[in-house]
Amino acid sequence: MSLLPGTRVGPYEIAGPLGAGGMGEVYRARDPRIGREVAIKVLPRELASDPDRLRRFEQEARAAGALNHPNVLVVLDVGEHGGAPYLVTELLEGETLRERLASGALPVRKTVDIGTQIARGLAAAHEKGIVHRDLKPENVFLTRDGHVKILDFGLAKVGGPMLPDSGETLTTPPAGATGPGVVLGTVGYMSPEQVRGLPADARSDIFSFGSVLYEMFSGQRAFKRDSSVETMNAILKEELPELEIGSRPLTPGLQRILHHCLEKDPAHRFHDAHDLAFALEDLGSSVSEERRAEARGMERRQRAWSRSALLLRVLPWLVAMASVVAALWMRGPRSGPAPGDFRQINLRTEAIFRAAFAPDGTTVVYSAAGKGNRPELFVVRPDNPVPQSMGLRDTHLLNVSSQGEMAVLIGARYIHHRLFTGTLARVPTGGGAPREVLENVRDADWAPDASQLAIIRDANGKDRLEYPIGTVLLEVSGYLSDLRVSPQGNQIACFEHPIRWDDRGAVIAVDPKGRVRVLADGFEALEGLAWSADGKEILFSGTYAGVNNHRLYAVDLAGRKRVVFESPGGITLQDIHRTGRWLTTRDDLVAAVMANSDGAEEDRDLSWLEGSYNPVLSRDGRTILFSDYSLFAGASYALCMRGVDGSPVVRLGEGDIQDLSIDGKWVLSHLFTTPARLMVYPTGAGEPRRVELGDLEPRGFAEWFRDATRIMVVASKPGRGMRCYLASLNGGSPRPLTPEGIVAGHLSPDERWVLVKDSGGAHLLYPVEGGDPRPARGLDRVDEVIRWSADGRSVLVRRGTEIPCSVERVEPETGHREMFRTIAPSDLTGLIRIRPTSFSDDEKSYAYQVNRMTSKLFVSEPPR
Repeated sequence: MSLLPGTRVGPYEIAGPLGAGGMGEVYRARDPRIGREVAIKVLPRELASDPDRLRRFEQEARAAGALNHPNVLVVLDVGEHGGAPYLVTELLEGETLRERLASGALPVRKTVDIGTQIARGLAAAHEKGIVHRDLKPENVFLTRDGHVKILDFGLAKVGGPMLPDSGETLTTPPAGATGPGVVLGTVGYMSPEQVRGLPADARSDIFSFGSVLYEMFSGQRAFKRDSSVETMNAILKEELPELEIGSRPLTPGLQRILHHCLEKDPAHRFHDAHDLAFALEDLGSSVSEERRAEARGMERRQRAWSRSALLLRVLPWLVAMASVVAALWMRGPRSGPAPGDFRQINLRTEAIFRAAFAPDGTTVVYSAAGKGNRPELFVVRPDNPVPQSMGLRDTHLLNVSSQGEMAVLIGARYIHHRLFTGTLARVPTGGGAPREVLENVRDADWAPDASQLAIIRDANGKDRLEYPIGTVLLEVSGYLSDLRVSPQGNQIACFEHPIRWDDRGAVIAVDPKGRVRVLADGFEALEGLAWSADGKEILFSGTYAGVNNHRLYAVDLAGRKRVVFESPGGITLQDIHRTGRWLTTRDDLVAAVMANSDGAEEDRDLSWLEGSYNPVLSRDGRTILFSDYSLFAGASYALCMRGVDGSPVVRLGEGDIQDLSIDGKWVLSHLFTTPARLMVYPTGAGEPRRVELGDLEPRGFAEWFRDATRIMVVASKPGRGMRCYLASLNGGSPRPLTPEGIVAGHLSPDERWVLVKDSGGAHLLYPVEGGDPRPARGLDRVDEVIRWSADGRSVLVRRGTEIPCSVERVEPETGHREMFRTIAPSDLTGLIRIRPTSFSDDEKSYAYQVNRMTSKLFVSEPPR
């Protein structure tokens, strides 16, 4: 049924055709009642008699009509004309994303902008319980004014049964069903679960989004093959190669977003399109910073000739404006808080690990260290602005109760970031001796009435959340941090970090029955969390990219997230008082790699940018490799190499360096993807390759065998404990070398033994060829093995986290132990961690990592 210009369809007057497709004909029309132009989609009578097509047409109207979002096509009306149903929508001027892609890949910044808008539209649909299930470039419209609209909700899932499409959309019988066995979607953009005919939720749309995003970046369809069957097989089994834009690789942050969207297992994708939109927004500001800098440089050169003339023209206006500003400032004090109303209350140069308000809202307690990482408690009272020591050394603050009692760790031993472990104790804020509660605790918070405590502690290599103490609500294989009980006492908020001592992760809420909700995910770093005064939101500081770059976010229990505050240099939330006052720190964090070559008098700083860590020396001590997590490294970090003489840095790839092969040609790297991956990068000519581990996930310890074709790796299967495996680059299934419960492993030089540390802190020697272990003598639970000696008779260990750091030599056969070297830089100010990581074979050269943190503590009202 074709409609001629002038035909009336309901109250609308047809102006002309716009297009036609499998789901009907689309016309430009005018609504004479208000003089507005609209688009009308009409389902022809012959198709309206098909119950499947009719149901899909009605489905599109219901789904799109339920949404009101600037990135979703607006449905204005529905009706029937001559026995054929029609749908009235806003009229869009522009082109589909498919038409735009006909000329090739889009610029990075444009792709990020379009992708962010698509993610926002998907988030709005998912909030209404609507899953699109057919996201592709044809269903994304780009308006002339730069807006993005998601179209065609004909396959959307809104709770009722939906019917499969025809044409390029694959279906399997029986028609009309949407349960297991029915394939819905468009080949090339389906998620793996759609290919398998499994139920599709919001994460399926996120996979399809990843395919569209890949195509915008590359100009090529992500999984397109010669046939539909081959395409679906690629979706199920094949990993996409790393993208390059022109001659430059796509930034690591955007690579990570792509991989996170296109994970085969939906549990490993972004769980929330809101998080996806936030991640793109945050990276959009830095994704092409280098290119923008080049453009700015060119603009500066082009404008240089006119600056003097411009200044002469605007100078009178600047003077007048300055006069107005000065007059307004002199009128008197400003009313109401503003982002600048932060009052600094600490005076020392120190690292602050935790701070909290006392019940009065004006007294502040905090734990800090000026040099080193041994915490001490300080109190700041309104009658004395100078922080006063409470006389409690090696004591770390956890939280303060509504009754003015502190939960602290005594005998606190530093771990990493702002984490300590020790004995949980109770201390009045007015002072007094600690009353011990429980050993081996890492975090704790009070119930609102101060009657009981929630805690986090390590149990057999896994982190446990208990509330009250003894009642396990949650157990994870990564770690938990920043525990907070809600003001109502019915929810516990904290961060869940999938990788041990790496602070990337998610914000979760756990109820007293142990039910967990992931509220915000995908952050590269999370530090600092508190409930809002009314308990309706969780405020937290985090970043999607870089260090010293934390924003303050808020998220409610429905997962709705917003940016609350941001400032240059970042912000870390410490506490929120019931009056709404904030306690925050600005933390300047620097990680550096130091090296000493052949007994030089001074250690040399060989860092790159502000986040260099985990150095590895070549066996001859002439080359150093390290990882970098600064803003420009990206979310998977940068793998770097340079000479110990300070020669220029060469970036080899991504990830956290694990080991350098004996011949110095190959580097093992741990990539912080979800799930994690193990990669091999060449130090010279050659191609990187992935170590195939099947369903194993590497856990941060991997070493080469001498032949550089086999690897010892600490890894775990989903839901299982960590153990050591032998994996081969030539294929085959990894072979277990130890039982579960292993946290670290080191291969002996003769490749006969793996020296492991188990979750209880015991060190054992396991035969590589199988058999019973034997104890490694002379080692205890606070020892961390650095490396075996070249002759295999002894190991070098660092003992705990003390500063300066003591390195000792231990013989596992005899238990003989002796001091080897003390390591520390000359300046200990703000130094919270020294971690010797590598020695040359002759043990005359060594490299180590240092972490410094200096903090400024502020009290403020929340900005309006």
